[in-house]
Amino acid sequence: MSVIIKGLGSFIPDNIITNSDFFKHEFYSEDGEALIQNTETIIRKFKDITGIESRRYSDDAMLNSDMGAIAAKRAIKNANISIEDIDAIIFAHNFGNIPKDTIQTDVLPCLATRVKHELGIQNPNCAAFDIIFGCPGWVQGVILARQYILSGDAKNVLVIGSEALSRVVDPFDRDSMIYSDGAGASIISYAENTESGIMSVASQTFANEEAFYLFYGPSYKKEYAEGTRYIKMHGRKIYEFALTNVPLAMKTCLDKAGVDIKDLSKVFIHQANEKMDEAIIERFYKLYDIKDLPPHIMPMSIHELGNSSVATVPTLLDLVLSGKIENHQINKGDIILLASVGAGMSINAVCYRV
Repeated sequence: MSVIIKGLGSFIPDNIITNSDFFKHEFYSEDGEALIQNTETIIRKFKDITGIESRRYSDDAMLNSDMGAIAAKRAIKNANISIEDIDAIIFAHNFGNIPKDTIQTDVLPCLATRVKHELGIQNPNCAAFDIIFGCPGWVQGVILARQYILSGDAKNVLVIGSEALSRVVDPFDRDSMIYSDGAGASIISYAENTESGIMSVASQTFANEEAFYLFYGPSYKKEYAEGTRYIKMHGRKIYEFALTNVPLAMKTCLDKAGVDIKDLSKVFIHQANEKMDEAIIERFYKLYDIKDLPPHIMPMSIHELGNSSVATVPTLLDLVLSGKIENHQINKGDIILLASVGAGMSINAVCYRV
């Protein structure tokens, strides 16, 4: 028996927000002081570090659950299964539904239930629930789906990762330029007589000082939306944490699978920061005493799509499998590694044979 990714689907909003769209923004420091550098210099340095040139924002009327439902329908079609064959729905997000121009979250009912309603699934035994696991949420959903299937309680699980981060950003915080919107979905299924499937998983949460590296906080412009809270982060601390811990978790997962790193075809890392992801994969290979990285080992979408949190890994995987990322292809039998890090601080990884 194997647990396979039977279908994938994604939703990438049409609205392209380029770096130049931020030229007229005012940016402030954490202590409420206006940044003295001109905005164009701030944005140029931002691009050099993150690699982000543009990002996507959802339409004003679209909610997070709407994006998730679209991606889910595409994954179901790709898997070629009936909606009534879905035994569970896992929706990974962090902020629920937030209507445009508000900061009020809505998770009643939960987003997975909303997707089940939108899909029209009649089977009451199809359990629908949300998980909050930071940016690694979709990968964690895949890990949970695998457990469901291995226990014999499910044969097909719909796992969605969707986020509308544009609704929770402080416009006066330069970190707001990192975030974007999007959704990815997958059908995780039971399969027999196949060499494909999940080979191993790893999942960790570090909850000492690092638990609060990402948090909700007030606007950096003190008089703006007083009392309202926005997504905030200690960027340097997250960077250092990720470089230390993510490569180790990836190695744990690969070693559990019994795979030689030289047989690894692709590594799909959460699209948080170009420099950070490059440093993570370099350290990962150094753990095996390999200094020269294989060519085209790590596809990236952050340059054009930004950081859409739980959606980055499934959308990137879908784009590569669809042949939409230059110089990156996946073939039957290839071994790939999925890895993510985010609020919590949580880390996870999945080793998968295509």
